[in-house]
Amino acid sequence: MNITAFVQKTLAVSENSISNTLMLLEEGATIPFIARYRKEKTGGLDEVEIARIRDEKERFEELTARQKTILKAIEEQGKLTEELKSKITTCFDASELEDIYLPFKQKKQTKGEKAKKLGLEPLAKMILSQRLADPYHTAASFVKGEVESEEQAVEGALHIIAEYMNENAVVRQWIRELFRRKAVVQTKLMKGKTDEGEKYKDLYDFSMPLWKVPSHRFLAIHRGHREGILSLKAVPEKEEGIEKLVRFYVKGDNDCRSLVEDACKDAYTRLIAPSIENEIYNEFKLKADEQAIAVFSKNLKQLLLAPPLGQKRILAIDPGFRTGCKVVCIDEYGELLTNTAIFPHPPQNERDKAMSKLTELVEAYKIEVIAIGDGTAGRETETLVKRTRFTRLVDVYVVREDGASVYSASPVARKEFPNHDVTVRGAVSIGRRLMDPLAELVKIDPKSIGVGQYQHEVNQPRLKVALDDVVVSAVNAVGVELNTTSPYLLSYVSGLNSAIAENIVAFRSEIGGFTSRQQLKKVKRLGDKAFEQCAGFLRIRDAENPLDNSAVHPESYRWVEKFAGKLNVQVQELIGNEQLLNSLKNSDFEGLDSFTFTDLVNELKKPARDPRRKIKVLEFDEQIKEIKDLKIGQKLNGIITNVTAFGAFVNIGIKENGLIHKSNLADKYVEDPSDIVALHQHVSVEIIEIDIPRKRIGLKKV
Repeated sequence: MNITAFVQKTLAVSENSISNTLMLLEEGATIPFIARYRKEKTGGLDEVEIARIRDEKERFEELTARQKTILKAIEEQGKLTEELKSKITTCFDASELEDIYLPFKQKKQTKGEKAKKLGLEPLAKMILSQRLADPYHTAASFVKGEVESEEQAVEGALHIIAEYMNENAVVRQWIRELFRRKAVVQTKLMKGKTDEGEKYKDLYDFSMPLWKVPSHRFLAIHRGHREGILSLKAVPEKEEGIEKLVRFYVKGDNDCRSLVEDACKDAYTRLIAPSIENEIYNEFKLKADEQAIAVFSKNLKQLLLAPPLGQKRILAIDPGFRTGCKVVCIDEYGELLTNTAIFPHPPQNERDKAMSKLTELVEAYKIEVIAIGDGTAGRETETLVKRTRFTRLVDVYVVREDGASVYSASPVARKEFPNHDVTVRGAVSIGRRLMDPLAELVKIDPKSIGVGQYQHEVNQPRLKVALDDVVVSAVNAVGVELNTTSPYLLSYVSGLNSAIAENIVAFRSEIGGFTSRQQLKKVKRLGDKAFEQCAGFLRIRDAENPLDNSAVHPESYRWVEKFAGKLNVQVQELIGNEQLLNSLKNSDFEGLDSFTFTDLVNELKKPARDPRRKIKVLEFDEQIKEIKDLKIGQKLNGIITNVTAFGAFVNIGIKENGLIHKSNLADKYVEDPSDIVALHQHVSVEIIEIDIPRKRIGLKKV
């Protein structure tokens, strides 16, 4: 099987699209570039489909590498036949491939291997054939050396038979399917773990068919077991597994029958079941990982593409009680103007002094917007700000601060603000993420942003690849302003990396700003391939060529010029003129594929359009400050802060987020909560459950 056929087995995509996509990836093209500028090659595949082709390619390469390793190992043993070679090279199921290899795998000193060394394999084969009238009589001839009795000889032979059964690929596949269909997950609290295991209270005596266990529940079980708090089993009924082996192996009706039945029980209990349980558990863990990573990826993309405020002068506050509130003022480019601290809350209670200071800063730095972190003392600080009288109109926003502390202690923050402490850096981050969430959040490890589902339990390399894909996709979907962006954001642009991004910023300073995309070719280490990949995603406001401030790729400028020539207008007159653009026909431009034609026309209608929504202010109920202020039946406004497989978390204006279980999201069955709600969505909710000791709030969407 070649790689294209392998990918096509998994994805319902044409052979031509797959082979062209693989070729583009091999040439070094990035996923955003392929999805945006090579639609004629892929048949219009989106980023998700292209990423899956890349992932399947890697899986194919892993399997073929494993095939080669197995072939070499068996060949070195002198046991590789043409039939076996064909069987291995045509097998593309990882489990089945390992089943084929199992009889040839170098083992530790097993009971069966030890019995073979004692010369008992011929006896094992005779007993398994079930033709012996008296197996113990036959066993007498094997009593010699370390084998001191007929019983010991038969026992050794049965160990060999059990290993034969364990190494039978057909049998293993039968048991594997049995586990997939009928394994039951059972968990219990480990002795002496009651205090530590409080958060796993719902899993103290849990039982459910494995295939029915939701991904979030599976990962919770996995974590509880890994932490030594929960015992775990994931097996079907033992008797059914043994019965499958008995039906396969037991044929005769003599004294050998009961011995083979004993071997079946031993093989299943000691060898096959533990091995398959571990394998199937890992298989379901992988599926749970994939679902959790998909949830995290979707949430992260929505978070990165959150509505930006845009370029405004911002006063940002990182609230606190005892240590006070850190206040910074930043200009419309996110540069720090000043910083100070106020102490309006207990124990200092300097409310009047704090309000006076805020008024002074707003006036002195011509502040347009105030951003308040939503953590500890956030609501109290918001109340203070809203009661402060300013001499100018100021909008007030509460900003999610997850990850701000991680950023403030990072090398990135230290490089940006070497002369300021973590509190100043954190406050600046809060203000900047209101101005442009994407530009600020790319500096933070996505796992610290707080939109995942058991993200520390999933396969970390897979998670990193998926989240990197999301960040790259978001950055390139929005586009980057070449003359104002940071090197951190630039490094995520298609075709670039951190070193080239730093070189771009240095060259920008040297020339006083880019006036043309073509100038990028003069940047150190930015070659033709990197230019091809990045140019379409970089914007230059007030560029010499107006197309440099659009998503039109330089390779297509000639087509835009032909559009303008066809209509007898200048390129500048064509941009934004829907009437003129709608009069164009693809058939008038020989050699221009339909995908590129459509994309060019749509981009020219609304050049450099930001795909993100407009930002909105949400007013929380001013009477609700903490969980004890809530009452069953209350209706409140809230903002969705996280969407998981089991529901959505909502900020209702207090420290604790409430949960809308998916059964309370709509008046119909909800399989995937993300079909109903999204991050940052404003919702109306009703309080249906309050658990103050456990700090849990149950909500219903209204």
